[in-house]
Amino acid sequence: MPDPQEAESARTSVEAPTKPTTAEPKKRAARPRKAKVEAGQPTAKKSSRQSAKAAEASAPAVRASRRTYSQKERAQKLSQIEKSIAGGATTKSAVGQVGISEQTYYQWKKAVAPSFESDELKDLVALEEENKRLKKMLAERLRKENAELKNKLGLA
Repeated sequence: MPDPQEAESARTSVEAPTKPTTAEPKKRAARPRKAKVEAGQPTAKKSSRQSAKAAEASAPAVRASRRTYSQKERAQKLSQIEKSIAGGATTKSAVGQVGISEQTYYQWKKAVAPSFESDELKDLVALEEENKRLKKMLAERLRKENAELKNKLGLA
């Protein structure tokens, strides 16, 4: 009589699983969020430049007194900034060299632009009117010359 253990192992090895096993997609576990570092605690990952910025940010900000500029000073500063930008500087650096904020620069630029555009618009309208007048004069002259040529040739 055969050994029952051998018969059991033979049956197991011969029997194939009826359903193929499929790999289930792995679900990613949510990563725990890093604890925020307080401004006074240094971290190992920060470079010296970043830590200097953090030190400046953590220090109480001393606000400079607000200064008002005349229209002439504004125009001078705007022209300086435009020259710097034309020279290849970024807007941020050009504005910083002049000593005003970017918001102030854009507000000044916006305030100056309408008067500048209206002057250009007036000039453009005047040029268009002159262009129309000159075209009419040219057309009138060409009609006269055409009529004279027809008379000389006897076509009219």
